[in-house]
Amino acid sequence: MAREAITVRMDAEKRAALDALARATDRDRSYLINEAVDAYLAVHRWQIAHIEEGLRQAEAGEFATGEEVTAAYARWR
Repeated sequence: MAREAITVRMDAEKRAALDALARATDRDRSYLINEAVDAYLAVHRWQIAHIEEGLRQAEAGEFATGEEVTAAYARWR
């Protein structure tokens, strides 16, 4: 996969923490930033997919019954 350089601005404390973590894990800064971006993208892709599925279900009229909502709520109390 082709790699491209980008510029990211961050405060000095974050950069120092990132550099300390890179030293402690014997990784370079780019590796850690790429791992962080991958994790961020995975979480947000998952969230968006679930929101889109919920919207699809709502548009299709696929709603939980009152009894199903009450039962689900009771499990969380």
